[in-house]
Amino acid sequence: MDAILNFGHWLQNTSWALSIATSDWAYPFVQLIHFSGLSLWVGTILAVDFRLLGIGKDQQTPYQISESVFVWNWIGLGVAVCGGFMVFACSAETYLHNPAFLTKVGILVPVGIIWHVVVQQKVRRLNAGAEVPKGVKIAGLVELLLWVSVATAAVLIPSFA
Repeated sequence: MDAILNFGHWLQNTSWALSIATSDWAYPFVQLIHFSGLSLWVGTILAVDFRLLGIGKDQQTPYQISESVFVWNWIGLGVAVCGGFMVFACSAETYLHNPAFLTKVGILVPVGIIWHVVVQQKVRRLNAGAEVPKGVKIAGLVELLLWVSVATAAVLIPSFA
């Protein structure tokens, strides 16, 4: 853990992190980047997961929705990660001691992203127009619950600052 804390100390004292953290406009702009990426990423995930659960049955199939948002989903992830890393860099030591942040990252990285890839693979194997199997519906529901957990932890981060 000392190596991670040392990395956090070094990171938040880099010239670019200090420039963002001390600027009146740069930090809010970086937050805007992070939240925009999150909105795109999670929004596309929710569209597919809700369809797996039967919401919007008269519209596109889960496979069609997944295909139409696939690129946007991964662009959103890239933007969210870049923005999130810059937000993290501004107060890395504080975040590394924040239980809500650690919970968010602990759910997001290993479980949220890996589970998301699993759900994407399951949706890609569905036949167009076929009934969504119960296991795939459960996978979509689990993914929704994971995102609620990540969002809850993220909202609690300022409470522990």
